[in-house]
Amino acid sequence: MEPSPAFWSALDALAASSPLVVDRPHGTAHPRYPELIYPHDYGYLADIPAADGGGLDVWLGSLPGMQITGILCTVDGVKRDVEIKLLLGCTPAEMEEIRQFQTGGSMAAILVVRPPEGAA
Repeated sequence: MEPSPAFWSALDALAASSPLVVDRPHGTAHPRYPELIYPHDYGYLADIPAADGGGLDVWLGSLPGMQITGILCTVDGVKRDVEIKLLLGCTPAEMEEIRQFQTGGSMAAILVVRPPEGAA
Protein backbone atom coordinates (compact mmCIF):
# COMPACT_ATOMS: atom_id res chain seq x y z
CA MET A 1 0.00 0.00 0.00
CA GLU A 2 1.31 3.43 -0.99
CA PRO A 3 1.30 6.27 1.54
CA SER A 4 -1.65 8.63 1.04
CA PRO A 5 -1.36 12.24 -0.15
CA ALA A 6 -2.21 13.27 3.44
CA PHE A 7 0.91 11.44 4.66
CA TRP A 8 3.16 13.39 2.29
CA SER A 9 1.43 16.68 3.14
CA ALA A 10 1.93 16.06 6.86
CA LEU A 11 5.65 15.42 6.27
CA ASP A 12 5.89 18.60 4.16
CA ALA A 13 4.31 20.59 6.99
CA LEU A 14 6.78 19.19 9.54
CA ALA A 15 9.75 19.99 7.32
CA ALA A 16 8.52 23.49 6.53
CA SER A 17 7.94 24.36 10.19
CA SER A 18 11.13 22.91 11.69
CA PRO A 19 14.65 24.33 11.88
CA LEU A 20 16.92 22.46 9.47
CA VAL A 21 20.53 21.89 10.52
CA VAL A 22 23.04 20.65 7.94
CA ASP A 23 25.86 19.14 9.98
CA ARG A 24 27.40 17.02 7.21
CA PRO A 25 27.73 19.01 3.99
CA HIS A 26 28.10 17.42 0.58
CA GLY A 27 31.63 16.12 0.07
CA THR A 28 32.55 15.73 3.75
CA ALA A 29 33.62 12.47 5.36
CA HIS A 30 31.57 10.47 7.84
CA PRO A 31 32.90 11.16 11.37
CA ARG A 32 33.54 7.47 12.21
CA TYR A 33 34.13 6.08 8.72
CA PRO A 34 36.33 8.59 6.87
CA GLU A 35 36.23 6.54 3.65
CA LEU A 36 32.50 7.34 3.35
CA ILE A 37 31.96 10.71 1.68
CA TYR A 38 28.51 12.30 1.86
CA PRO A 39 27.08 12.57 -1.68
CA HIS A 40 24.61 15.32 -0.66
CA ASP A 41 23.98 17.63 2.28
CA TYR A 42 22.83 15.66 5.32
CA GLY A 43 21.39 16.96 8.55
CA TYR A 44 18.33 16.93 10.73
CA LEU A 45 15.15 18.72 11.77
CA ALA A 46 16.15 20.09 15.14
CA ASP A 47 12.80 20.03 16.93
CA ILE A 48 11.55 16.61 15.81
CA PRO A 49 13.04 13.80 17.92
CA ALA A 50 14.19 10.63 16.21
CA ALA A 51 14.64 7.13 17.59
CA ASP A 52 18.37 7.74 18.21
CA GLY A 53 17.66 10.75 20.44
CA GLY A 54 18.77 13.34 17.88
CA GLY A 55 16.69 15.26 15.38
CA LEU A 56 14.91 13.61 12.47
CA ASP A 57 17.49 12.89 9.74
CA VAL A 58 17.21 14.70 6.41
CA TRP A 59 18.97 14.43 3.06
CA LEU A 60 18.86 17.48 0.78
CA GLY A 61 18.76 17.26 -3.00
CA SER A 62 19.11 19.80 -5.77
CA LEU A 63 15.43 20.59 -6.40
CA PRO A 64 14.15 23.94 -5.10
CA GLY A 65 11.78 24.12 -2.16
CA MET A 66 11.29 21.97 0.90
CA GLN A 67 8.96 19.32 -0.52
CA ILE A 68 9.50 15.78 0.66
CA THR A 69 10.30 13.66 -2.40
CA GLY A 70 10.71 10.39 -0.55
CA ILE A 71 11.66 8.68 2.67
CA LEU A 72 14.40 6.20 3.37
CA CYS A 73 13.85 3.48 5.96
CA THR A 74 17.16 2.14 7.26
CA VAL A 75 18.20 -0.73 9.50
CA ASP A 76 21.63 -1.03 11.10
CA GLY A 77 22.49 -4.50 12.35
CA VAL A 78 25.50 -3.29 14.37
CA LYS A 79 23.71 -0.41 16.12
CA ARG A 80 20.55 -2.54 16.21
CA ASP A 81 18.31 0.35 15.24
CA VAL A 82 15.85 1.40 12.58
CA GLU A 83 15.49 4.98 11.35
CA ILE A 84 13.48 7.03 8.89
CA LYS A 85 15.28 9.69 6.88
CA LEU A 86 13.44 12.38 4.95
CA LEU A 87 14.52 13.20 1.40
CA LEU A 88 13.93 16.88 0.64
CA GLY A 89 14.02 18.12 -2.93
CA CYS A 90 15.77 15.04 -4.31
CA THR A 91 15.64 13.92 -7.92
CA PRO A 92 15.09 10.19 -8.61
CA ALA A 93 18.83 9.80 -9.34
CA GLU A 94 19.76 11.57 -6.09
CA MET A 95 17.36 9.37 -4.11
CA GLU A 96 18.96 6.24 -5.55
CA GLU A 97 22.46 7.58 -4.84
CA ILE A 98 21.46 8.25 -1.22
CA ARG A 99 19.87 4.79 -0.90
CA GLN A 100 23.09 3.21 -2.12
CA PHE A 101 25.13 5.32 0.33
CA GLN A 102 22.93 4.06 3.19
CA THR A 103 23.26 0.42 2.09
CA GLY A 104 26.19 -1.88 2.69
CA GLY A 105 28.00 -3.59 5.52
CA SER A 106 25.56 -3.86 8.40
CA MET A 107 23.20 -1.31 6.81
CA ALA A 108 20.16 -1.92 4.63
CA ALA A 109 17.63 0.57 3.31
CA ILE A 110 14.40 0.79 1.38
CA LEU A 111 13.26 3.84 -0.53
CA VAL A 112 9.66 5.05 -0.62
CA VAL A 113 9.25 7.57 -3.43
CA ARG A 114 6.51 10.18 -3.36
CA PRO A 115 4.25 9.73 -6.39
CA PRO A 116 3.84 12.67 -8.76
CA GLU A 117 1.01 15.10 -7.97
CA GLY A 118 -2.28 13.78 -9.31
CA ALA A 119 -1.09 10.17 -9.48
CA ALA A 120 -3.63 7.63 -8.31
